[in-house]
Amino acid sequence: MLKEACSSAEFVAHQLTQDKERYLALGQHLRDNPPSSVLTVARGSSDHACNYAAYLIMARLGRIVASLPMSLVTLNKAPLHAKNALAIAISQSGQSPDVVEPIRYFREGGATTVALVNDAASPLGQLAEWTMPLHAGPELSVAATKSFITSLVAAARLAGNWQNDAEFLNAIEQLPEALDAATKLDWSNALDVLAPASRIMVVGRGISFPVALESALKFKETSAIQAEAFSGAEIKHGPMALIDDGYPLLIFATRGATQAGLISLAEEMRGRGAKVLLAAPSDVAERNLTLPTTATPDLDPIAAIQAFYVMAAHLSIARGMNPDTPRHLNKVTKTH
Repeated sequence: MLKEACSSAEFVAHQLTQDKERYLALGQHLRDNPPSSVLTVARGSSDHACNYAAYLIMARLGRIVASLPMSLVTLNKAPLHAKNALAIAISQSGQSPDVVEPIRYFREGGATTVALVNDAASPLGQLAEWTMPLHAGPELSVAATKSFITSLVAAARLAGNWQNDAEFLNAIEQLPEALDAATKLDWSNALDVLAPASRIMVVGRGISFPVALESALKFKETSAIQAEAFSGAEIKHGPMALIDDGYPLLIFATRGATQAGLISLAEEMRGRGAKVLLAAPSDVAERNLTLPTTATPDLDPIAAIQAFYVMAAHLSIARGMNPDTPRHLNKVTKTH
């Protein structure tokens, strides 16, 4: 896991040399044929990548994006209106039936179908109209790392080419350097809080919420910590009741409109006795974990999760576990 996570910069750099004309063509297609609706299709880490893609599309293009409950297609056989929709699937393996079948359904129904998939020869890659390979190479660790990061980059490329935003696309080209720097950040002080933990709340908001979702999943699968992700806006709507003296929280306060509120939340939770790990850029004095930044705040989550992955691998080992082979889990999960 650690080796694969630290190789992300290399694979992102490679991805950015590939498929440029195809991304340009997809962006032009979406501008010429504006979709009537936009939906995402994914599970697990890939669904967290979809959450990031949805945020970019809504914030930058003004299109409302929904996550498809796949059982509507695979089990309920619901008569969904697919014509002129845009269906975006993200997958490492491209093999799970509940990701493949909805893309088949939507393509046959007249939708534009896009697959951001690591295995372009997979059923999903062969089925989608627009298959955009992640170019992450083989991933041996069960816990996805570099394939998740390359999924985020592919999602950003899709949004940037759809918007035809040269400045944003140029910022994406600078990601390999930011990712390489992120692997070198020292988050070892988090281990003192997390190594003995049995539960944790992971908090983000807006563009950082997908990072909270992904981090919570990694805590569960690689360190067997009961982790829940919440938006910073939701904490006071019920989850606050969980907070007691010594309760660990990891808060991702990336740059942007939500940052001030998350920093304020960290201060409040510390006042309630929680052990708060505030991950924020170097200009935030209250931080105890430093977040890397990129050329634009919309890309900061990509560097943030890179820094987290390095710490998560070390945490798993500190807890006497093997992050490469989490118990009860397989690399490819096939659900219907």
